[in-house]
Order: sequence, then C-alpha cells, then structure tokens
Amino acid sequence: MIKLTNLTKDYGSFTAVKNINLEVQAGEVFGFLGPNGAGKTTTIKMMAGLLQPTGGSVEIGGFDVQKDPLRAKAITGFIPDRPYLYEKLTAAEFMRFVAELYTMTDATARIRDLLELFGLADWAGELVENFSHGMKQRLVMASALLHEPKVLVVDEPMVGLDPRGARLVKDLFKDLAAKGVTVFMSTHTLEIVEAMCTRVAIINKGEIIAGGSVGELGRLARMENSHLEPIFLKLTGGDETI
Repeated sequence: MIKLTNLTKDYGSFTAVKNINLEVQAGEVFGFLGPNGAGKTTTIKMMAGLLQPTGGSVEIGGFDVQKDPLRAKAITGFIPDRPYLYEKLTAAEFMRFVAELYTMTDATARIRDLLELFGLADWAGELVENFSHGMKQRLVMASALLHEPKVLVVDEPMVGLDPRGARLVKDLFKDLAAKGVTVFMSTHTLEIVEAMCTRVAIINKGEIIAGGSVGELGRLARMENSHLEPIFLKLTGGDETI
C-alpha cells in the first residue's frame, strides 16, 4: 500500500532525507522511528504530497503521489503533529467542510459516530478555537478518518493526548489494521513503537539505518555495544503514555 523508492529531499547543500526505500503492506501498523530532526516529518510531508521530493517517488495504493495526486490523496488520511484547523468553525461544521472536500454526499451519520468515538459529541456545536490542544488533535484524527481511507499517515500521534486519549488511539490503530487499513506512524519514542507497531524502520540523519519486526528491534535494543545503542538512548526518554 505504501512504496517509497529512493526518496530524497535536499534543501540547498543539506540533505534532509537520503535515498529512502520502504514498502508497507495492507493491514500493517508501521512505525517510523527516529530522534528529533532525523527526517521523519520531511518524509511524511512528501508522502502526504505537501513537499515535492528532490528525487525518488512515493506510491500510495499504487498511485504516484506526484503524478496522480488526487487519486493518491483520495485513499489517504493525514494527521500532522500540529493540528491546523479553521478555528472559527464549530467541530461539526469543520467535519462537514472536510466531507465536502471528499465529495461525500451524506456524511451526517459518519460525522456523528466519529465525534462520539473521539469524545467530542458534546462539543459538536462549540467553536474549535475553544478546544484544548488534545481536543484539536482528536478532531483532526476524526476528520482524517471521515472518508474511510485505506492508508493513514500519522506524524507523532501521541503529542498532546492524555493517557485516555492515547489508549483510544492505540486501540483505534489496531482496529483499523484488523480491517485492512495501513497505518504509517512516526514517533521519536521507542515505547510507542513497541506497544503499537508490527514492523519498524529507524531513521537517523535522513537515512534508514535499521528495519524489521518489533521483536527484532527489541533484540537490537537489548544488545550491548550495538551500533544502534546511541540512537536507542535518544529514543527512550519520551513522555508519552500508552
């Protein structure tokens, strides 16, 4: 469902992402793990079509994100690490706006169910500007799922969520994967990957330095004198709660 081929992003003489190659199958919760500044968000923005690669390509469900962006985006849900919302709309109005973007003819029941799922039903008529950061993050997640995407791309899913919200997201991702949805999530915290993902790739300084199952990652993390030990030390100090 996701294929990155020699994906590269340069900013002048600085290479933020260098020749990344990845394939992710349907129904996987795939962890993209790396310390802050490793290139995770740059990669995800290229996957979402928000940044143009310097080289290489991104395919979502067989559609090239650069050559066939509308069809690629039609099956993709994107959740950024910092929510961007129209704050003068109510939660329900924002959801209806997103539904219109995807040309959904009657999304009333779907909107109601998602607001209920994310604990926002009682706030449906409230302006988004009055929401806490965690509530805004939950609204963004609800809107990303509105059109029932086949691929969900998530940048730092636990940022701003309380423990209850984090557990909800964990269970949600596993439920989506069981239904065949591909979840690609970035994080800088090892514990989140171990709790939620089936496979993982580790990125550092713009390059993939390791990859495999979560079990294999755990064995690497426990090995003394591993070449990845400095990276693992950076990845075990997160404050998110699962």
